[in-house]
Amino acid sequence: MSVTGAEATDVPRSVLADTVMERLTSTYAAAADPERAVAMRAYMKDVAPFLGIPSPERRALSRSVVRGTPPPGEDDCTAVALRCWRLPEREYQYFAIDYLRRHVTCLSSGFLPVTRQLVSTVPWWDTVDALAAHVVGGLVTADAAPAADMDAWIEDDDLWVVRTALLHQLRFKERTDTRRLFAYCLRQSGHPDFFIRKAIGWCLREYAKTDPGAVRDFLAREGGRFAPLSVREALKNIGA
Repeated sequence: MSVTGAEATDVPRSVLADTVMERLTSTYAAAADPERAVAMRAYMKDVAPFLGIPSPERRALSRSVVRGTPPPGEDDCTAVALRCWRLPEREYQYFAIDYLRRHVTCLSSGFLPVTRQLVSTVPWWDTVDALAAHVVGGLVTADAAPAADMDAWIEDDDLWVVRTALLHQLRFKERTDTRRLFAYCLRQSGHPDFFIRKAIGWCLREYAKTDPGAVRDFLAREGGRFAPLSVREALKNIGA
């Protein structure tokens, strides 16, 4: 599991993470369904093996895993996330994302390099999009400093880091920095990869729920620079 363009973060010592991981691995392993795991792995294009635990059951199991544990600090969250990412089955990474989402308010801008490592390690849309919208977005909401890091991420050679920069404001609504949103879309307008073109359309479509006129005006000026997929996605709910 390599990390592109970033130094790997060491796993900090955490008694809480020891407890959570011991509970997590035993609970999830007991619920594994090898037959369902095959279908889940195929659906995710063989990016990683699965235990075969459907989402509703997995979330219920996760609640039992963390029940009675104290609120984590940033080192605890780092340890849980990195240790989950070292396990092969995808459900462990889903647990880590849910854990980070739940406790994102205890994280500082110093957690951003950890998030970048997660985004770049065994990347696919299922983990990257949740990290972008709920973890990176949460860090930027709490502290203006990571917003400047997004200016570097949008230039990155790793398409999943670029996708994260595009999507990190997905849930910002009226708090969206439109200058960055439109500039990022323009910066990657010629990107050849489907996942970037789709992300451009998605973040514009989402912002159009808040300010459809701004998105229409932007595309009226600049639409010729974008792939048809991006424009189609952006205008899906508001028309031309």
